[in-house]
Amino acid sequence: MALDLQSIYVLASGGSRAMEQLDTTTNNIANANTSGFKKLMIEQMSQRLDENGSDSNHLFVFPRFKQTLLDLHQGPLKQTQAPLDLAIEGKGYFMIRRQNETLLTRNGHFLLDGEGFLVDSLGNKVLGTNNKPILLDGQKEITITQEGAIYQDGEEVARLQIKDFAKIEPIGESYYKGTGGAKEGEYKVHQGFLEGSNINPVLEMTSLITAQRKFEMYNNIIKSIDELNQKTNEIGKA
Repeated sequence: MALDLQSIYVLASGGSRAMEQLDTTTNNIANANTSGFKKLMIEQMSQRLDENGSDSNHLFVFPRFKQTLLDLHQGPLKQTQAPLDLAIEGKGYFMIRRQNETLLTRNGHFLLDGEGFLVDSLGNKVLGTNNKPILLDGQKEITITQEGAIYQDGEEVARLQIKDFAKIEPIGESYYKGTGGAKEGEYKVHQGFLEGSNINPVLEMTSLITAQRKFEMYNNIIKSIDELNQKTNEIGKA
């Protein structure tokens, strides 16, 4: 009976990892058309159950979640001709102020709010190199260079703060948090463009089918073991 319980535990753990992969892949597919979205990946690790005095014949290994990884490869640049649509080619992130925290994003779909501040689609302010929100005159033409300098009437009025980090953590809504120290990005800013997601829908659908099959396989084996145990108990009572 102990062997069966441990087997079921290992299989249930595998089923949970398959469900995590299903959730991650579904999220990737849902964001295939989200500007600046980066593919999420699940990294797993092997955990040993050493409950039998290190007897190599009775060691169980089961999969466990380790961490969520990001595929940071460049997404395709798509021309929109909107003057406040900006795409980063290279390494770096736009810096966004949301309440009292600073977040990162690759989604450069910006606009001016009622006060003239440059904001993202959720109304959070875009920061300049002075670490302050960028304020512009909506009645004047806006020109943005590949270095991120913003010009109006031939004068530089602000410069986009674009930073890169050693490690990036996704927090939802195309926002990220950076750790490991900020550094200057290596990039070009393209005005009138948006960076598409780096999702390949065909590959993600294949991954989704694979994860679904794994989940069903684990569940079917658990059901088979349970049925076998029931029949064994019935025989034992006969």
